[in-house]
Amino acid sequence: MGWLTEKGGCIFINIHLQPRASKNEIVGIHGESIKVRLTSPPVEGAANSHAIEFFAKKLGIQKSKITIVSGEKSRHKTLKIEGLTKSETASSIGLDIPNQ
Repeated sequence: MGWLTEKGGCIFINIHLQPRASKNEIVGIHGESIKVRLTSPPVEGAANSHAIEFFAKKLGIQKSKITIVSGEKSRHKTLKIEGLTKSETASSIGLDIPNQ
């Protein structure tokens, strides 16, 4: 399956989030997810908001185009992204498209 899937015209990205990191960055592939380090703490949704802002900036889209569809209170999250293709998403993130 991989970290990046496309269903119904939307892109879904599985992420493994590491809060309270020294800097904001995508580390690489972590199993069926991509590992993302963010500086924000995991309290009161701060890491979730920061993750959405981080990906919106990385992908060059509005924050309203990104929603967390699972894992709001977990390190393992699935993001739903509207308005991009798989290749545009993978290219913007800087990782290869996973095999289907």
